[in-house]
Amino acid sequence: MFKEFLHVSLGSMVLVKEKIEEELKVLQEKGKINSSDAKSFIDSIAQKGEEEDAKIKAKIKEILKEVIDELGLATKADIEELRSKLS
Repeated sequence: MFKEFLHVSLGSMVLVKEKIEEELKVLQEKGKINSSDAKSFIDSIAQKGEEEDAKIKAKIKEILKEVIDELGLATKADIEELRSKLS
């Protein structure tokens, strides 16, 4: 389910990016925006997308850590600690 959510989200983002690029191209053709402004706008949106991606990944990590903690599952660090005690 999570994998499907990610695929849908990524697909949606690609479609939005393509639509924005199309609209900017139309505005360029009509002379309402120049190419440097369009590129700047696209770069700005890409930067914001990357920032949001980082935030989402951090939140997912946080949630997964909470779930692992609540379930009482051993982490890699727990196993390594136990190995070092047994050696």
